[in-house]
Amino acid sequence: MVVVGCGKGSQGSSPGGATEHGGVSASGGQNSRGGTSSAGGAAGAQISGGQTGIASSGPGGAGGSSSATGPGGTSGIGGKASGGSAGASGTGGASGGGAGQGAGASGSGGTSGGAGAAGAQSGGTSASTGGQAGGGAGSGGSASSGGRATGGQVAGGKSSSGSAGSGGAATGGSTNNSGGQGGKATGGAGASSGSGGAATGGVSDTGGSSAGYHPCPSDGTACKIMPFGDSITDGYNSDTPGGYRVELFRLAHSAGKNVTFVGHLSNGPGSPVDGVTFPPNHEGHSGWTIYPTSSRSGISTCLSNGCGAPNQQSVMLTYTPHIVLLMIGTNDAIDNYDMSNAPKRLGDLIDTIYTQLPNVLIVVAQPIPSRGDASKGDDTALSARIKTYDDGIPAIVKARADAGKHILAVDMYTPFNPDKTSLLEDQWHPNLQGYVLLATQWYSVLQSLL
Repeated sequence: MVVVGCGKGSQGSSPGGATEHGGVSASGGQNSRGGTSSAGGAAGAQISGGQTGIASSGPGGAGGSSSATGPGGTSGIGGKASGGSAGASGTGGASGGGAGQGAGASGSGGTSGGAGAAGAQSGGTSASTGGQAGGGAGSGGSASSGGRATGGQVAGGKSSSGSAGSGGAATGGSTNNSGGQGGKATGGAGASSGSGGAATGGVSDTGGSSAGYHPCPSDGTACKIMPFGDSITDGYNSDTPGGYRVELFRLAHSAGKNVTFVGHLSNGPGSPVDGVTFPPNHEGHSGWTIYPTSSRSGISTCLSNGCGAPNQQSVMLTYTPHIVLLMIGTNDAIDNYDMSNAPKRLGDLIDTIYTQLPNVLIVVAQPIPSRGDASKGDDTALSARIKTYDDGIPAIVKARADAGKHILAVDMYTPFNPDKTSLLEDQWHPNLQGYVLLATQWYSVLQSLL
């Protein structure tokens, strides 16, 4: 789910192409804009599928209805039109005790460009007991005695039905492990809370954002978000310039949020997004690892010398973002580079950011799985290495949250895994639908904080 291209990593298979090195793809199809949400959903958010949470039995909340608003169909590498679906690919998910409106079928598509047809969301299957709402409104968890909700948010949309029963919206903070420093409530809005039922498929944040904390300016100026990571952050393929940043900006802007992206790299669609100019800046470095290796550059250099540029300071000090979206580690896993210590390297990177920007909000993504298709020559063991790395991230985040830092985690792996072949364009990179899903995952964490 996470997270620069001055120097170039040496060639080798990685999420930047068959041989990935620096550089960004600034051309290609534009992301078209889909419809807005139907029944009470925030603008056009797709149901994002089950984000990491603590699954338990107990009645689930009624799923939020929203129309899929994916951009138009993607075109494959070399211009081969895939006729992609316009709707975002939800991950299904049954809503316990009620009709889960979530796992939207892909909308009718077409090639990118122009307005993407908004896919009609089909109702999720129902489950008789304690079912999960795949990306739907979470059950909120038990709110008795200020209890903790473990997430269960609609990605970009409120529940269209259900009321806040006993517990209701999370008031004690949405946490997967502990309350951190109070925890910022991120539970699903509006869904009825089951009696003591932990939200299923919730955001795996660890409550580092204290009550009342908002990272963005209160004077009406734009909230600066730095997308920080590798080629998945860049939007590497020619038909996905801007990657998840395009849909994330659309979701935020259509909800009236004043945001911009910062960084020294730049790419994106050549046309307006939601009627306004798209902010193309970012720090997504194709082929880069967490720290430099013998064969690759590392994004840690962006915190010391401006990503390897002579006489430059840290990008954090140059651009002073209010929020950092960090998704990194896939290239470490591709190379199988000291993976047992990869979570520690990630933690060291995070600590360096906080040394430079003590009050910044960092949202750490657990990266997506790889395609793993042996018939296409893929590394079939790669997803397992990524998953092992991902499983170490919550503890890294929790330790910083417990120390009072504003930090959250979001699971990008789980929502991708059931339908990854329909969400990936190649072995490592999302297609247009996949990037829309990433955006809804990010936005599910950010929407209450912007």
